[in-house]
Amino acid sequence: MTWGNSRNSESNDSESKGCEGNIAACMSSSILNRRNFLSLGTGMVTLMSHGTAHGSKPAVKKHFRKAKALGTDVKITVFHPEAKRANRAMDAALDKIDHVEKLMSLYRPDSQLSLLNRRGALYNPHPDLVTALTKSIELSRLTEGAFDVTVQPLWKLYSDHADSNTLPSRAEIKKVRKRMGWEHIRIGPEIIYFDRPGIQVTLNGVAQGLAADLAQQALEEWGIENALIDAGEFNAIGSPEQRDSWHIGVQHPRQLGSIAKTGLQGRCLSTSGDYASKFSDDYCHHHLLDPRTGLSPVKLSAVSVAAPTALEADSLSTALFVLGPEKAKEMVGSMDLVDALFVSKSGDITATDGFPLI
Repeated sequence: MTWGNSRNSESNDSESKGCEGNIAACMSSSILNRRNFLSLGTGMVTLMSHGTAHGSKPAVKKHFRKAKALGTDVKITVFHPEAKRANRAMDAALDKIDHVEKLMSLYRPDSQLSLLNRRGALYNPHPDLVTALTKSIELSRLTEGAFDVTVQPLWKLYSDHADSNTLPSRAEIKKVRKRMGWEHIRIGPEIIYFDRPGIQVTLNGVAQGLAADLAQQALEEWGIENALIDAGEFNAIGSPEQRDSWHIGVQHPRQLGSIAKTGLQGRCLSTSGDYASKFSDDYCHHHLLDPRTGLSPVKLSAVSVAAPTALEADSLSTALFVLGPEKAKEMVGSMDLVDALFVSKSGDITATDGFPLI
């Protein structure tokens, strides 16, 4: 895979200059107080169009379902001739999404993830939680810690400061980072535990993707061949009527409207952006944090990833954002069926050759 489609030249110096130096220099006068971290990325990618079927297959109808889950509006669009089957399939898909929320939400005290964080150990974990954590650690190892689900104490530090319109000091960040480290998660089929006190896990960069994948499996088990799932990440099955792909627009992180259109078929799409939950008006401090430094990366404003599964797309969009454009391009080039679109802080856009632009 080669890197291409560079639409504007990038200037890393100009992108990062405003975000360097003393943290207090980038203080926000109106910091967003957004607790619902699970909804990161959902505002970045907007469904462009998938109209009602016409023409060659008049018996095929469009069916739509919308529900609240995972801190966002989950939307499922299905094209199928039988309304009863389509509705049952969508019910099954939404049940799977609800199942993931019950396992992995930080806002449900009875979720398995909340119990793990509270106790430091969890007996008889659900296999889906084991899968989510195992995949997360694999990516942590691959990115040398740029992706790390133990970032939760760091995010909470920033969130607590946001309540008082301040940013944490470097000393506070250093102290909190001693309670982090993906290497301290121990995973087995019968128990998950932390071998360091104070470890806290968030699966906000994984849960939506896994939920979308399980929802897709549920639809396919009901014989659905053409559907689009929007659970914060997009899963495309087949295509809508009279089209060869699902058309999805990638919204500009600073402006209204789309910067690109994608034709999604057989792959999943996820976006991570600095605008989703920002701690300063200059977008230098936001919810996407580098676990290795305790600070927000300064070169990119958004990353969109197309991958075979939503779990991969979800976690990779976060990881690539943290890695920065140079290392991210290198990583994407080594992966099969994975492509990415990058938007720099200055608004320049680059994309890998295989990114599904239309």
